[in-house]
Amino acid sequence: MLLLVNVNIFVSCSHSNQIQTQMKKLLTILFISATSLLFSQEFSMDVVKNMKPRNIGPGGMSGRVTAIDVVQSNPEIMYVGTASGGIWKSTSGGIKWEPIFEKELTASIGAVAIQQSNPSVIWAGTGEGNPRNSLNGGFGIYKSLDAGKTWKAMGLEKTRHIHRVVIDPTNPNIVYVGAIGSPWGEHQERGVYKTIDGGKTWKQILFTNTKSGAADLIMDPKNPNKLIATMWEHKRDPWFFKSGGTGSGLYITHDGGENWKQITEKEGFPKGELGRIGVAIAPNNTDVIYALVEAKKNALYKSEDGGFKWEKINEKEDIGNRPFYYSEIYVDPQNENRVYSVFTYINVSEDGGKNFKQLMPAYGVDNGVHPDHHAWWIHPKNGKFMIDGNDGGLNITHDGGKSWRFIGNIPVAQFYHINVDNEFPYNVYGGMQDNGSWRGPAYVWKAQGIRNSYWQEISFGDGFDVVPDKDDSRYGWTMSQQGSVSRYDHITGNNYGVQPTHPDASVELRFNWNSAINIDPFDNATLYFGSQFVHKSTDKGLTWSVISPDLSTNNPEKLKQSESGGLTLDATGAENHCTILVLEPTPLEKNVLWAATDDGQVHITKNGGETWTNVAKNIKGLPENSWITQIKASNKNKGEALLIANDYRRFNYTPYAYRTKNYGKTWERIVDENDVASYALCIIEDPENANLLFLGTDDGLYISINAGEKWTKWTEGFPTVPVKDLVIHPRENDLIIGTFGRAAWVLDDIRPLRAIANGNVLTKKLQLFTPPTVYDAASQQPTGSRFGADAMYQGENRKGGAIISYYMNVPKVDEKEKKESEEKNQDDEDEKDADKEKNNVKNDSIKLEIFDGERLIRTLKFKTPKESGIHKTTWYLREKGVDRASRTIRKSKNEPRGVAVKPGTYHLKMTLGDAISEQDIKVAFDPRLQISEEAINQKYNASKELEGYQEKMAAIVKQLVESKNTAEAIKNQLTKDDKTKYKEELKSSTEIIKKIDNLIDVFLGKIDKRQGITRNKEVTVNERFGTASWYVSSRFGAQTATETQLVNQFKEAFSKAVSDTNSFFNSDWLTYKSSVEKIQISQFKETKIYQTN
Repeated sequence: MLLLVNVNIFVSCSHSNQIQTQMKKLLTILFISATSLLFSQEFSMDVVKNMKPRNIGPGGMSGRVTAIDVVQSNPEIMYVGTASGGIWKSTSGGIKWEPIFEKELTASIGAVAIQQSNPSVIWAGTGEGNPRNSLNGGFGIYKSLDAGKTWKAMGLEKTRHIHRVVIDPTNPNIVYVGAIGSPWGEHQERGVYKTIDGGKTWKQILFTNTKSGAADLIMDPKNPNKLIATMWEHKRDPWFFKSGGTGSGLYITHDGGENWKQITEKEGFPKGELGRIGVAIAPNNTDVIYALVEAKKNALYKSEDGGFKWEKINEKEDIGNRPFYYSEIYVDPQNENRVYSVFTYINVSEDGGKNFKQLMPAYGVDNGVHPDHHAWWIHPKNGKFMIDGNDGGLNITHDGGKSWRFIGNIPVAQFYHINVDNEFPYNVYGGMQDNGSWRGPAYVWKAQGIRNSYWQEISFGDGFDVVPDKDDSRYGWTMSQQGSVSRYDHITGNNYGVQPTHPDASVELRFNWNSAINIDPFDNATLYFGSQFVHKSTDKGLTWSVISPDLSTNNPEKLKQSESGGLTLDATGAENHCTILVLEPTPLEKNVLWAATDDGQVHITKNGGETWTNVAKNIKGLPENSWITQIKASNKNKGEALLIANDYRRFNYTPYAYRTKNYGKTWERIVDENDVASYALCIIEDPENANLLFLGTDDGLYISINAGEKWTKWTEGFPTVPVKDLVIHPRENDLIIGTFGRAAWVLDDIRPLRAIANGNVLTKKLQLFTPPTVYDAASQQPTGSRFGADAMYQGENRKGGAIISYYMNVPKVDEKEKKESEEKNQDDEDEKDADKEKNNVKNDSIKLEIFDGERLIRTLKFKTPKESGIHKTTWYLREKGVDRASRTIRKSKNEPRGVAVKPGTYHLKMTLGDAISEQDIKVAFDPRLQISEEAINQKYNASKELEGYQEKMAAIVKQLVESKNTAEAIKNQLTKDDKTKYKEELKSSTEIIKKIDNLIDVFLGKIDKRQGITRNKEVTVNERFGTASWYVSSRFGAQTATETQLVNQFKEAFSKAVSDTNSFFNSDWLTYKSSVEKIQISQFKETKIYQTN
C-alpha cells in the first residue's frame, strides 16, 4: 500500500527578501487602486439593462388601431398600426403578435403599406390621422427592408401626421404619401408627397393651404398613374375644432401627380365649403368611385365614369355621423355595389350606397364588436376575409362579417392616469381613452401570467383618473368625460354619481374632458374636484362645497364649445376649456393645496381655500396659457413642488418641467429641449430620495439620479410610447407606468436606483441592495383555463421567491500594464509563483450565503455575469437540504433544497472575489391569511425532524447501493478469473446482491421493467415519508392528528427497514465479506512451455 502524506515545508527568508516582498505588496495595492478607476462612474442604461419593466396589460381592452395591411401572397402575415402603440406583426394569421416598432422616435402610426412584390419592404407613416383631442403626432415616414426587424427614417418629419402611404405596384421606388398634417398648427409640410427613388428624396405634388392636408389617398388598381386625393382644411385648438374651408376638395391625377383636377359642383359635387372626404374605388370596376363628403349637408357621392361626373346617392344618417373622427369608405373587391362605411359602427350597403344597414352590433348583445372604427382591410381576392381596427383593438372575419374574432393579445390600451391600492397583491387602476376605467393586479400569486380575465372594468365611458378609497379599496371614485365622477363598488357594481354641483343654479360649471380629482392626505373622507372652481367634499363625495373663485382666465373667446366642430358639430365636451386640470394637496401641511388649469393658471392656497395666490407669472420660460398637466408636492420639504406643462396643442412641442422650493415664488426649470426628445407629460420624485426622478414624455420614460440635472431615456425593456402617469407604490417600491398606447407597466423594486442616486454605488465592485419583503404565499392555477396556448394574452408576472438585486463591476485590468509591473518587481520564479498564488483573486463566481442569526442555512453559487451592472438572483425561501435516497450515486454541484424557512429576518452575505456586501431580508407569511406562531413552529420543527430521517434514509440506501456495487464488482472479477473455480463464491455473490435489492426495494420500491405506467403494490418507506412530508408541509394551521399519524406510520416503517438493514450488515454481509476476503487471486496468468519444432 502506498501512503500519501501532505507535507508542509517551511522556508526561512532573508531580511532583504522580506523587504522586497513588502515593497511588492505595496505596489500591488497601488496597482489595484489604480485599476479601481476603471470602474464605471457614469450612469447609463448599461447599468440597468437587467432591470426591465413588466407589461401587465390589459390586452382584453386594447386600444385604437389606425392602419392594417396584409401580405397578399401569404395572408397569415399581418401588420397593424396603432394610434400610439407602434406596429404589431403576426405571422400566424392573428394568433400571435409581436411589437416591431419600439425604438423609433414615435409610437404613433397613421399608415402601413407593404410592397406586395417584395413583402420584406414595409412603409410606415407616423402620426395618426384622426385628429381628436387625444391624438398623437409622428416624425415622418419609415421604411423597413427586413419585414419590420429594423427601420430607417426616410424624411418628411415636419408633416407630423401621415394618414396614407400608396406604393406603385409596377415600380416600388415610386411611393405616394398622404400627409394630413398637424391639426394643432398651420404649416406648409402637408398634402401629397411623391418619391421616385425609394424615399431618398420627396416632392410635394399637391398642396392647397397651411391648414389643409391629405385626408385620403387611393390609387386606381388598374392604372398606377391615376390617383385620387382628398384635401381637408381643419384646425384644432385646445378650446375649439373647425372642419371645413376653401382648402378642402377632391383631386384626381392621371399622370402620377404632375397635374391635378379638382372636382367641384360642375362635376356634381356640393357647393360651398367642404370638410373631410373619404374616397374608395371599386377594384373589379374602376369606373365606380364612391366619396363620402362632409359639406353643409353630409352625403355619399358616386361616380360611374372614373370620376368625371358625380351624383349624390345618399344623405341619410346611415352613411356616418362624425366625419372629423372617421370618414372611411371601402368597396368589396368582387362586387362594386357592396360598400362599407366605417365610422362609429360598420354599415354595409348592397345596392351601391343607396341604403346601409349595420354589419355587426356593439351594444345590447353578447357578441358585440367595439364601436368607433378607424381601419378596414379587405382581401383583394376574397371579400369575405376582412380585418377591422377600432378604438378597442382588432377583429377578424372570414365570412363577410357574420362572425368575428377579437384579438385579445395586442396590449395597446391608452391610459390617461394610473393609481394603486395597498392590497396583497396590490392592484393597478386607470382610465383609458374611450375604454372605461379598469382595475387589475400588478402581479398574481398564480401560475403563468396576468390574464385579461384578471382585469375588471369598474366604470364606463372614456376613463380618466381612478382614486381607490384608502379605507377600503372595494370602493373608490372613477371619472369619465366632462367631469362625470362616480363612487364605485368593484364587487357589486353598485356605482352612483357624485359629480359636484354649484349652490347657485345659474352658474354653469365647466369640466375638462380630463378633470382634476384628488384625495386629502390627512383625511380619507375629503376629496377635491375641479371645474373652473375647486370643489371640496368631506363625506366621500356625497356633498360638495366650492372653496375657490374661478381660477381660470375665463376667456369668453375660449368658451364656445357648443359651437365646436365646423361643418359637422361635435360638442362632446372634448374642447371644454378654462378649467382646472390639477389639484394637489401637500402631504406635509394641512390646508395647503395647489390648483392648475388648462389655460396656464397656477394657484396655491395655504388656508384651505380661503385665499388663493396665482403664481403662474413666476414660471419663467413657459409660454403664457400653457396646459398644466401635473403638479407634484414634495413629501420632504414644505413649499416644494414639481410642475409639468406642455404646449403642443398650440404647435409647440417643447418640454417644460419646473421645481419650486418656496410655494411658487420662484421656479427652476429642470427639463428643456436639450434633455428629452419630446414634450413632457408627467413626473414623479422618489418618496425617499430627492435625487431620483422619473419623467414621462410623449416618446417614453426618462430617469434622473441627480435631481433633474441630467436625464437618461429608459430604453431597456421599455418601448417608445407616451407615458402619461407614474406612481411609486408606497409599500413595495415599484414604479407603475401608465402609458398612452402600450397599457400598464411595472418596474419592480426601484431601491437599486435609489441607492445609485445616493452616489456611492457605481464605483464599487459589489453592492447588495436592500431586498423587498418576500411573502411566503400560496400559488394557484390560472382561472378560466389552465392552458392558454398562444392566442391568450399573458401579462408578465413577477417572478416567485426572494428577488435579490446587486450591482457588480469587475475592474478591467490593463493586462500589459499588469505584466510590466509583475516583471519589474519579481526576484525569482519561486517568489513570483508564491505571490501569484497568494494574490490570485477569482472573480468567476458569486457566492450568496444566507444566515438565520449565526446559523448558515443556505449557500447559493452562480457564475459571475459577463457584464457589469445591476443583476438579480433568486432565493426560493428554502434552507440547505439533504440528499434524497436513490439507487444512483451521484455528486451534485448545487446544494439540495431543504425545508421552507419561517417568517423572520435573515441576513444575506454576497461575495465576489475579495469583495463582500451584506443586507438583511424580511420573509413574511402570506398576508391574506392568519396563522399562529405556534403553528408555524410546529410545521417547521416537524419538517426538520422528517428531514433528519430523510438524511438517514439517504445514507442507508447509499450504503446499500455501494455494497451492491462492491458485490457486483467482485462477482464480475471472479467470473472473469475462473467461474468454475469460484462457483460457490459466485453463488453467494448473487444471493447477497438479491438480498441488497430486496432491502433497497423496501425503501424505494421494486424496479418494474414492464412498459407503461406501473405501480408497486407495496407501500415503501419512501412513499410513507413523502406522504407524511406533504401533509406536514402543506397543512395550514396547527398540526393535527392526521399529520401525527402519518409521521408515526413512516417512523414505524423506517424503524423496521433500518432494523432489517442492520441485521443484514451484521450477519449476511459480514459472512460474505469474510468469505471473499479469503480468496487469493494471483496477478500471474498461467504460462505454457512451447517446443522448438
